[in-house]
Amino acid sequence: MGSGCGKSMALPDGYTISVKTGDHQGSGTDADVYMTLGKFNGDRSKEVQVGCRWNDDFEKGSEDHYNIQNPGIKEEISLVMIRLDEGPLVQRWFVETIKIKYQDLPEDRSSIFPIHRWIKDGEKLMVVKNDSTLPQEDPHKKQRLDELARKKDIYQLEKKFDGQLAIPQIKKLPAEEEFSNSYKFDVIIKRGAIYALESIAIHLTTGHWTSLDDIINVYNDTLPIPYGVQNWRSDQRFAAQRLMGCNPVQIRLCTEIPSNFSVTDKMVKGIIEDLTIEQAIEQKRLFIVNYSILQDRQTTDNRLVCAPMALFFVDKTKTLMPVAIQLHQDPANNNPVFLPTDPEYTWILAKMWFNNADGAYHETVSHLGFTHLLVESIAVAANRCISPSHPIFKLLAPHFLYVMAINSLALVTLINPGGVVDEIINIGYKGFLDLIGKVFPTWRLNVEGSLPADLRNRGVNDPDVLPNYYYRDDAILLYEAIKEYVEYVVSKRYYSAELLAGDNEIQEFAETLVRSTDDGGCGIQGVTGDGQFKTNEELIDVLTSIIFTSSVTHAAVNFNQYDEYGFPPNAPLWLNGAPPSDKTPLTEQDILESLPNKKRTLDIMSFTLLLSDRATQRLGNFEKLYQTDPVGKEAVERFRDKLYATGDTIRSRDEKRDIHYPCLDPREVPNAISI
Repeated sequence: MGSGCGKSMALPDGYTISVKTGDHQGSGTDADVYMTLGKFNGDRSKEVQVGCRWNDDFEKGSEDHYNIQNPGIKEEISLVMIRLDEGPLVQRWFVETIKIKYQDLPEDRSSIFPIHRWIKDGEKLMVVKNDSTLPQEDPHKKQRLDELARKKDIYQLEKKFDGQLAIPQIKKLPAEEEFSNSYKFDVIIKRGAIYALESIAIHLTTGHWTSLDDIINVYNDTLPIPYGVQNWRSDQRFAAQRLMGCNPVQIRLCTEIPSNFSVTDKMVKGIIEDLTIEQAIEQKRLFIVNYSILQDRQTTDNRLVCAPMALFFVDKTKTLMPVAIQLHQDPANNNPVFLPTDPEYTWILAKMWFNNADGAYHETVSHLGFTHLLVESIAVAANRCISPSHPIFKLLAPHFLYVMAINSLALVTLINPGGVVDEIINIGYKGFLDLIGKVFPTWRLNVEGSLPADLRNRGVNDPDVLPNYYYRDDAILLYEAIKEYVEYVVSKRYYSAELLAGDNEIQEFAETLVRSTDDGGCGIQGVTGDGQFKTNEELIDVLTSIIFTSSVTHAAVNFNQYDEYGFPPNAPLWLNGAPPSDKTPLTEQDILESLPNKKRTLDIMSFTLLLSDRATQRLGNFEKLYQTDPVGKEAVERFRDKLYATGDTIRSRDEKRDIHYPCLDPREVPNAISI
C-alpha cells in the first residue's frame, strides 16, 4: 500500500482520501499522521502514512487530498483508524471530516467520516463510516466512554459573577468551541469599520442633540437609516412593536384589568370605540403588556427603569392600537394613566419610557437570558452527556455553533462593570444579573420555551383574535418545519421504546437539563419528561424547542435591533431624567433632553448595527458536515425542501403587509447564536 503527496485523481485500484482540518487556533499539526482502513468484517489494510511535512499538510482550515494505491481492500471502506505519531513536542490535531472516494464508483458512493474531534499524539481513534450510532450499538464502546469522560472534564457548568448570574455557562471555553479564524476575522473587520466611522462622527457631533433632524443627519452608507425613523410618532407603529418588534413575545390577551392599573371606562371612552373595558375583554379585543417584574429591580448606579403596564385594543379595522399606559405599578397621584388623547409630546414621552422598559426586558431576558445563555447551558450539557457519534448530538451540534464563544466574549466586553451594557442601557449590568435571576426560576421550557404552548398561554394563538401578528404567523411555519425535521430523525433512530429507554447518554442529558444548578446541572424548569425521556414525543418536544430557540427565536429578538433601537425616539435603550409624572403639555425640546447624548447615541447605533448582522449561514445550510448517514442525509434534504417552501410563503405574505417583516424569512435566520 503506497501514499503520495500529489493532488491528482485516484490511481487504478485505489482511493482518494480527502482530509479537512479544523479552522480553530491550533487545529493543525506537524506530526506524522497514519491511517488504517478497514471493514466491519475485520479486514484491515496496512497502516499508511498520509501527508508530507515539506508540503505543510494539515494546516488549520485546509483540505488535503491523498492517493492511496493498492490498499489491499477493494470494497467500500467502513472504518478508519487514525494515529498521530509521538514526537519530542506534544502535538494534537482537530479533524473535521475524512472522505474516501473510490476510483470506480460515483461521487455519491464515497465514504464519509465526520470526525469533529481532537486527536492527540500517541492516541488512536477508530471511526466508523458516517459515525452515527446509539451508545448501545457502538462497536467501540470503551473508546466512546473514555471520550465522554474526558469531555466531562472539559465541559463544566458554572454560574458566573460569583453565582449572581442564575443561568450557568461553560466554566472555561474549550478550544474546539472558539471562533474559527475566518469568522473571528469577519467580526473584527465589521466591528472595526463601524467603530472607525463612529469615532469620526463623534468629532463632528458632540454634546446633546439640538433637533431630531440632527440625529437623522448622522446616517450614511455605514450607518443606514433605520426603519424606526419612519412613523416613530405613530400609535399604530407603537402597537405594532408588540407584534413584530425586537420583543414580540410579551403581549397577551387581557382577561381582567390588574387591580393596581388605574384605568377606567371614563378614561378610555371613544378610544376603544363604543365599548366598556369589560365588553372589550369579553369580545377578546383587549390585550396587555405588564412589566411588573421590573419593579424594584437593581440597576447600575440606581438608574431609573419603569415597571409599566399598557393596554392595547383591536379596532374595527383589525388594527392593534394603544389604549393606556401606566408607568409604575403602584397607583398614585404622580403616577397617572397616560392616554392617546393626552398632549402630543406628553403621550410620546410616556410611550418612550414604556419602550425603555421593554428594551431593558428584551435585552436582558428575551435576548441574552433565554436565547444566548439558555442555549449555552444546554450545549454544555449536550457535550458532557452525548457522544459526538450520537445521531442526536449531530442533530443539535449545528445549532450550538459559536454560542459559547460569543457568550464568553460578551462577558468580557459587554456585560461587566463599565462595559457596553452599563453605558447604553438604563438597567445596566447590575440589572441584567438581577432580572435574569428573578425570571429564570419560573421560566419553563415547555411553556415560554415552546412556541405553540407560549402562544396558547398568552391567548394570542388565534389569528382571528389578534390579527396581523406577523411574528406568530411566520414563526409557527418554521416551528412546524423544525419539528418535522426532528421527528424524522428521532422516529427513525428510536424505532422501539426499548432503544430510547436504553440510551444512557440521552437519558443523562435529560437529567442534566433539570438537575439543580447547585449540583452541576442546568436547572431548567418544564423540561418535558422531567429528567427522563419515556417517549419519542417527549424527546421531540425538547429537541424542537432547543433548535427553534437557537435559530428562530434568536433571529426574532436579535436581527431587527438596529431598525428598532438605531433611532432612539423610536425605542430608547437609554433615557435621561425622569418619566412624566403628570399630564403637563411637553415639547419636542423635552423629548430631545430625555434622549441619550450624541456619544451614547452613536454607541447604541454602532452596537445594535453590529448585532443585527447575519454572520453565519442560513437555517438548514450547515457550516459543518455532521449528518452523513442515510437517515440524517434524508432528514436534512427534507428540512431544506420544507424551508424553501416556507420561505416562498413568508415572502409572499410580506409583499402584502403594511409593515415589512423579513426577520423570519428562512434565508434571514441563521442556524445558531453566533453574534
